[in-house]
Amino acid sequence: MALAVFDVDGTLVAGPSTEKRLFVELLRHGWLGPAQVLAFTRFGVRHASAFGWLTWKKDKAYLAGLACADVEALVSAWVKRSAPGWWFAPCLERLRRHQLAGDTVVLLSGTPQFLADALVRELGAARAVGTLCATAAGRFLADPPLRHPFGPDKVELVKALCAELQVPAVELFAYGDSVHDLPLLRFAGHPVAVRPDTALRAAAGVAGWEIVGRR
Repeated sequence: MALAVFDVDGTLVAGPSTEKRLFVELLRHGWLGPAQVLAFTRFGVRHASAFGWLTWKKDKAYLAGLACADVEALVSAWVKRSAPGWWFAPCLERLRRHQLAGDTVVLLSGTPQFLADALVRELGAARAVGTLCATAAGRFLADPPLRHPFGPDKVELVKALCAELQVPAVELFAYGDSVHDLPLLRFAGHPVAVRPDTALRAAAGVAGWEIVGRR
């Protein structure tokens, strides 16, 4: 049994990222007010020196003050209703092939964990490893996330998965769309570049990796 790890945004999901879609959905329901906008802005100012250009990716402070259970319930219903129109069909087909083969399918993404979990339920995948937002007393905080899968951090998370599931790297299938997925793709025995950006397409061409689709 192999392990198949799929990036979400730009790989499984075409068009706007899942987090951008989430932001719009929360706005539509009137859940993002002045407090959330202020928390989001303050996060950027406070943590720019520590995180640099990654600050905007790590900034989940737009959720600050919202009740975790309420957000999770909203997202679960929304994903069930809307996600069928998000998928990049050729990549979804690969995922289904892995499932039919009995492989363990894991979603690995910087999108919030509760959103990644909702996608897992929709797809029937084994699990998701997403961004763990800081919480306290059942509400989201404006603090940096406890875990943020991105770039080299994805490799460490997948190494832990391989160890847990006793799957060697040679039996790991990894799907990604961005140059930031290169560390993970280089680690995997079966790297697949999906709708790759220019830098990843060039690297995949040199390495002889499979390429699926174009942007």
